[in-house]
Amino acid sequence: MSPEIAPEPQSTTGADAIDVAIAKGIDFDGSPIPPAKLDLYREVMALEAGRQRSGVSNTMRSRIVRIGAKHIPQEKLNQMLTDADFAPLKEKEVAFYYGNK
Repeated sequence: MSPEIAPEPQSTTGADAIDVAIAKGIDFDGSPIPPAKLDLYREVMALEAGRQRSGVSNTMRSRIVRIGAKHIPQEKLNQMLTDADFAPLKEKEVAFYYGNK
């Protein structure tokens, strides 16, 4: 009789934690992700993978704004962007990310 091996706990931190969970098809709580959700996700990501990119700096800025707005106050993020020679926050970004806080 072989001993049972407990599955390794899944990390829920870091930039790739979601991608790892999706690849495994298992949510952070250990439950399986429904096939319909996985199929739709993969279909949309395949479309995105084929999209022509406009430039690395534009994508970097977009990611900084999208993720930074979750962690950094508006004024500080705006200053950080301009200090790094990125365009400051746009009115529509402020409204979307900071408008309802």
